[in-house]
Amino acid sequence: MLLSISWRNVWRNKLRSLVMVIAITLGLCAGIFSTGFYLGMADQRIDKAIKTELSHIQVHQNNFRQAHDITKFIPKGDSLVREFNDMPLVAGASPRIVIFSMIASAENGYGVKIMGIEPKFERKTTNIYTKIVEGNYFEEKKKNPIILGDKLAEKLKVKLGSKVVLTLQDVDNNIISGAFRIVGIFNTVNTTFDESNVFVKYEDLIRLTNLPAGACHEIAISVKNDEDVNLVKDQIAKATGSLEVMTWKELSPEMSYLTEAMDIYMYIFIVIILLALLFGIINTMLMAVLDRIKELGMLMAIGMSRVRVFFMIMLETVFLSLTGGIAGVTLGYLISKYFETHKISLARWGNVYTSIGYDPYVYTSLDWTYIINTTILVFITGVIASIYPAYKALQNDPAQALRIE
Repeated sequence: MLLSISWRNVWRNKLRSLVMVIAITLGLCAGIFSTGFYLGMADQRIDKAIKTELSHIQVHQNNFRQAHDITKFIPKGDSLVREFNDMPLVAGASPRIVIFSMIASAENGYGVKIMGIEPKFERKTTNIYTKIVEGNYFEEKKKNPIILGDKLAEKLKVKLGSKVVLTLQDVDNNIISGAFRIVGIFNTVNTTFDESNVFVKYEDLIRLTNLPAGACHEIAISVKNDEDVNLVKDQIAKATGSLEVMTWKELSPEMSYLTEAMDIYMYIFIVIILLALLFGIINTMLMAVLDRIKELGMLMAIGMSRVRVFFMIMLETVFLSLTGGIAGVTLGYLISKYFETHKISLARWGNVYTSIGYDPYVYTSLDWTYIINTTILVFITGVIASIYPAYKALQNDPAQALRIE
């Protein structure tokens, strides 16, 4: 009975209630969509970091990452790679020789990270081979092939088929140089990565550096399911003994922080929206109470208890909040679901985003947990907003209220 009366009371002044419902709907819709947008952007950045730049897990000699000393190599890394590839939870493992040195063309020279890879293994751990925009991914049998980013190619003023020279230090501390021919140019939509990374064949780089056969500086490991990363890390740590084994979160703490911080920021954002709506709901319900002073006094005069009056006003406020809240959450969710498969173009500001590693095209991402939690927050907001108007309704004296014309 009280539920029915409260619901009808909400719509006695349709215009006022509709204005409030629309305000709640639009506010929450914007909040839900914005959350999906920024979470999608963060997820894409993390996905790119794992699949293109880092892989899920990396293995090094202790202190190699700090000094990048060429002598800090993993002996018999090839046997470890075979062992890792046989693990059921591992999608692929790839050996790498990693050297920070110089690349030069006839025009310019720059410092780069030189990666000596085995293409057949690297395909299973990173997706660089899918980012080739010119040429191929070591598919032709040419002497000393190299692939590099399009941004670096622009800075060096080279093109497909051009020769570049790598100058580096071998294990005996001798400075050596090698001429390489560009067979592929990639674009990962990450300006920093494209400007600072080049890839050559493992066999060519091991020959130049005089490293022992099968040695490598880094083993990159890709895991079949993201949830198994820590489990696989523990298995690899047992198999490698004293070697340093790190997940992508440890290799790139800022990426880990991004996921945690984004979740917190999104809840703060939606709470701010609900706080703004809270005062609008209180104002609307206070107006409704003041318009019905005589009516409320009459209800109390004929025997309706103050408790029932209090709960009636509370229910009206909660109904008003939930009507707009559910509509807003549903609309925001549907819009976000649509843009999960339809990209949002930021191409106008593309250079800004690619310079910090983000894609100029964003697909939204939204979790059901967030939707449920937002709906709960809307209900809580309605309950809080109802307390003061309901309290004001009880301040009316029935005898005085009945005298109001």
